[in-house]
Parts: sequence; C-alpha cells; structure tokens
Amino acid sequence: MQVRAPLMIEHRLIEKMLALIGKEAKRIRETNVFNPVFIDNAVDFVRVYADKTHHGKEEDILFRDLAQKDMTGEEQKIMGELIQEHVLGRRTVADLLDAKKRHFAGDDSAVGMVIGKLEFLINFYPRHIEKEDKVFFPAMMKYFSAEAQEKMLQEFWEFDRNMIHRKYRDLVDELAR
Repeated sequence: MQVRAPLMIEHRLIEKMLALIGKEAKRIRETNVFNPVFIDNAVDFVRVYADKTHHGKEEDILFRDLAQKDMTGEEQKIMGELIQEHVLGRRTVADLLDAKKRHFAGDDSAVGMVIGKLEFLINFYPRHIEKEDKVFFPAMMKYFSAEAQEKMLQEFWEFDRNMIHRKYRDLVDELAR
C-alpha cells in the first residue's frame, strides 16, 4: 500500500463531516440559531481527527521525511503552503469556538461569525484536500521506496494507536491549569 492511501481515506471522512457542517451552516443561516452541541462536535472532529490525527501524520511523519529529500523548489513551496493551510484551519476552528462563546456571552453578532467560520471551513478544506490528493501526494511518492513507505505506514499506525492517550493526557493537563 502506498503511504498516501490512509491519508486519502481519512480525507473521505473529513469530506463527509464537511457536508454535515455545510448543512448546519445552511440551517443556521435560515434560522439564525445554532446548535452548540453540533458546534462542539464539529470543533472536536476538526481538532482531534482532521488536525491532530490526520495533519499530525502529515506534518510529524510524511513532511518530516520529505524535508530530508532533495525536493524541487516548487515541491518545497507546496509543502510550505500545506503547512500554512493547516495553521489557518487551526486558527479558524479557534475563532469558531470563540464566536460560540461570544454568542453565549450576549454578542448578537456572533451568530454571523459562526456562520462565516463554518462556511470558510466548507470552502477551504475541499481545495486543501484536492491539492494534497491530486497534486502533492502523487508527486511525493517518487521519493519513497516500497520499503520506506511500509516503514512510514507502520509509523502511521503507531501514531493512530497512541492518539487517544494523547487526547486525554492533553485534556487532563488543560483541566489542571
């Protein structure tokens, strides 16, 4: 199996969640009311699954190994863009959570901010995913032998296996602060 396969499979689940986020954004736009539980679940999904789990494998494993390769300037540029897009996604989710909190603190304009952040995510992530699936991942496979890809896949599985422990260790650390 190529190392890009599990990343692309994860993209399909992210796309399904984006479709649900799109439906919720439309409903909020029509009613001017949002479901805080949905927002919390969407934030959790994007932070834990899309960012820590999926982007974690990309940044901590794939991109780390690619940084050791003699990539072209264009390939390095695209990888840098992808990393910055991950940062933008993190910032947008933090802003979404902040808008939810502002709404419950009495800020009437916060519903519009929630809608804007949700709509940003549903427009932003498909382009990001397409760039990875159709441009970056196929081009990068030339840098890894079958053996190197198998080793990286094993590291991916280990990364996933440890994710639940990281999630709750971080939760306990945050609550302790």
